[in-house]
Amino acid sequence: MDKANENGVVVAIVGAGPSGLSAAACLNRLGVANVVLEREDCSASLWRRRSYDRLKLHLAKQFCELPHMPFPSNSPTFVPRNQFVEYLDNYKSYFEIKPYYRRTVETTSYDDRIGKWRIVATNMGSGEQEVYVAEFLVVASGENSEGVMPEVDGLESFGGEAMHSSNYRNGKEFRGKNVLVVGCGNSGMEIAYDLWSYGANTSIVARSPVEVVTKEMVFIGMVLLKFLPYRIVDLLMRLLSKLKYGDFSKYGLRRAENGPFHQKAATGPTPTIDVGAMKRIKNGQIKVFPSIKIIGGKLVTFINDTTSQFEAIIFATGYRSNVRKWLQGGDELFNDAGMTKVRDQWNGENGLYCVGFSQRGLFGIANDARNVADDIRFELQRQRKRE
Repeated sequence: MDKANENGVVVAIVGAGPSGLSAAACLNRLGVANVVLEREDCSASLWRRRSYDRLKLHLAKQFCELPHMPFPSNSPTFVPRNQFVEYLDNYKSYFEIKPYYRRTVETTSYDDRIGKWRIVATNMGSGEQEVYVAEFLVVASGENSEGVMPEVDGLESFGGEAMHSSNYRNGKEFRGKNVLVVGCGNSGMEIAYDLWSYGANTSIVARSPVEVVTKEMVFIGMVLLKFLPYRIVDLLMRLLSKLKYGDFSKYGLRRAENGPFHQKAATGPTPTIDVGAMKRIKNGQIKVFPSIKIIGGKLVTFINDTTSQFEAIIFATGYRSNVRKWLQGGDELFNDAGMTKVRDQWNGENGLYCVGFSQRGLFGIANDARNVADDIRFELQRQRKRE
């Protein structure tokens, strides 16, 4: 590509979700020039367009604030999705963040000859390719770039509607239908409850052990973790969970081996925060099935050889990173799955950074963004001293 088409920038940020906005805000406060490249035509598209209506932040608002801007004092403790999107829009405006939308990053690579990152992006509006040459590259595309659909024997033959949870909005269109939700994490449990509340005949697949708590329990646990080790807090959480829900193994759910906070710290998955589904499971209004064995038409057979017919299946089976599709190099920072090799790692080599891969939600994003911006400013100051 002709050098005339190259754009020289100090910092290139890939992604305009909460991670990219946080990184840009921190850099703007420090006076470090940056450009944010976003493949969608809006910021925070996951929250704006690929989240169900009922969604609320699972942690209290003080644990979900982005850097340098608290939530309004009149915000509820657990902020609804639409209010969080409004908060993000205000955040973007306040810190004067102006993403370049509809830029699909095709490749990024470090050019040893000039000691900079070369980012090739397609402008989906004009169809032209754009090249950005940056001293620093911040990967902020996040852990949740693409929805994961599991391989299920016979899924292609399913005679009803099958979708990933990112395409689910509410249960209005499923009233009176037999609907199966696959996955009993936060999205699965909330969607199952939402479907039930709209009058769907709802079932859920519990493929893995689950740790179920309330929002209030999580809030207490987050506060206690400032003073007590995971082991003690988890003992209390498990005791409170058993007092609240009893032995839920008889309903088809299995408790995880480790407590909720140890599990989150060690492997990333958050505990399932109950918003009403557990009561419906206990009284049989939401049925629980084990993993799917095979699908034939509208008939689903489970691994315990029970069968049932469904008109819709919603896969609440998580997301994955797409970093490895466009980032060349960076092997010291990212593994083959596009996640950081070490938890809480936010910097690599040659000016490569990341925000939003710590598997600690919005709280981790805020910490990453501060660290990345401070480190970039330090590197720039060191460069100036050398000059």
